[in-house]
Amino acid sequence: MTSVRQDAWTQEEDLLLAEVVLRYIREGGTQLQAFEEVGRRLSRTAAACGFRWNSYVRKQYKEEIELAKRQRKERKKVASSNEDKGQKQAEAILEKNLTWSDVITFLQTYGQKARDWQRIADENRALKKDMEQLQQMVTKLQTEKETLQKELSAIQAEYKTLLAIMERARKMIVLEEQGQKEKKDEHEQNLVPENAE
Repeated sequence: MTSVRQDAWTQEEDLLLAEVVLRYIREGGTQLQAFEEVGRRLSRTAAACGFRWNSYVRKQYKEEIELAKRQRKERKKVASSNEDKGQKQAEAILEKNLTWSDVITFLQTYGQKARDWQRIADENRALKKDMEQLQQMVTKLQTEKETLQKELSAIQAEYKTLLAIMERARKMIVLEEQGQKEKKDEHEQNLVPENAE
């Protein structure tokens, strides 16, 4: 089981939270479902996602929330309108003197529409699955990036330490050479008076 994160929220995580919640509002889902999805994707609890949404993120998206609610109403109207049209077509057909040909044509048309709707629903599910996989990949890559950044920082620190050690060693060699030169000069000065006598 993956551990639940308790670290600070990043700007990318806030953005993901907003996108998912707005999508659920637009599509008629609940915010709790959105929090659960975000929690799975970010390894956080749904409660943590809900708290973050209500305490911070929601305030930044007031206009987008209203737009999503209007879009949800429009979707409901369109769906209701489509149901009404189908009902009216069925009633109109029943009012006519039907022939088998009319019934077959109606059923074929309705069957084709049902297949089209099913195909669209399948495509939608596949796209959602792809999106979730891509989101998981993004999360994984972000984790890898953070790990690599930490490793880079550690290597840079070690490199600076190595440079400092090398600089100290260089200074020690210079001081040692100066000391040897001074000793040599002293020795030579001590030798000169002896030769002069």
